Amino acid sequence: MLALAARRMGYRFAVLSPEPGSPAGQVSDREVVAPYDDLDAVRRLAAEADVVTVEFENVPAAALAAAAELAPVHPAPEVLAIAQHRLREKSWLAAHGFPTPAFRRVAAAADLDPALAEVGLPGLLKTAGFGYDGKGQRPVADAGEAAAAWQELGGGEAIYERRVAFRAELSVVAVRSAEGDFAAYGPIANRHEGGILDLSVLPAGLPAPLAREAVDLARAIAEALGFVGVLCVELFWDEDGSLLVNELAPRPHNSGHLTIEAALTSQFEQQLRAVCALPLGDPAPRAPAAMANLLGDLWWTGARPEGLPREPDWAAALRRSDVHLHLYGKAEPRRGRKMGHLTALAADPAAARALALAARQCVTGGSR
Repeated sequence: MLALAARRMGYRFAVLSPEPGSPAGQVSDREVVAPYDDLDAVRRLAAEADVVTVEFENVPAAALAAAAELAPVHPAPEVLAIAQHRLREKSWLAAHGFPTPAFRRVAAAADLDPALAEVGLPGLLKTAGFGYDGKGQRPVADAGEAAAAWQELGGGEAIYERRVAFRAELSVVAVRSAEGDFAAYGPIANRHEGGILDLSVLPAGLPAPLAREAVDLARAIAEALGFVGVLCVELFWDEDGSLLVNELAPRPHNSGHLTIEAALTSQFEQQLRAVCALPLGDPAPRAPAAMANLLGDLWWTGARPEGLPREPDWAAALRRSDVHLHLYGKAEPRRGRKMGHLTALAADPAAARALALAARQCVTGGSR
């Protein structure tokens, strides 16, 4: 989607991907096939680039540092190093005065009992680094589960966090330029299933003061990081009414995909504008919108020969007014894999939500 936005704006686009025929590679001018930690390949890519950016945060910071030897890199390698490591991220947020759920470092089995005593139960035990879409975490409901959870996660460095009883999961997709200009969408209301984003709705329907507080929080974090590009700040609206920062995503975010149709300037165009030193675009909404993710599970839903996936009925979804289909070009549908999304526009957020869910339901033969 970033490459498509670049095409429309007249940029040439090269991508580095570990596998050939990646979604970005399919619509790029050049695809370099190499692991992310192949620093020679990264340098070859950067040598012909005017600017380098990332599509997700689990790219080794060393790769961005190598690229930075030859071209401007946004976000900065040191920012990526913070965001890709849960413990560094939470520690940075706490050190800068931003509100987070209570957490403690767990470096060894002996640290579990003190962490549970300080943070409390229930909680979540997470690997310190490289978590994504609910991976690398286990719920801990009582003290007896902690040791087994730690072993299931590999017995390495981890972080134990309080499990937040939240009113809502939110995100603020924001963009900041090198000159300090700032713009934001949202907040966006999100629903997760199995740790994977399932549904996003814009606007979130929050009280106006809380919505302003969420955007102000995103702005303060972006400024403290010296961030350039699109930054998603994932938040919990706690049951006590406060906002807590859950995670940072230093890139265009899944919850912001609806901005392609729903905003005057999409998050992908904003990313290009920011990293290419152009004025930021207007994030104002065109209409209330909802996005429903399309996971690989849909290919196995409904009647089919045993063991064979079935292409969902995309035409059924597109018969509904103001529904937009995005498929990512991934060759193999796997359970839990994000294969695409549907965005629905409507007169109000509730109607958009209902339309997006109904459209997704009908691609597998359902009527709702």
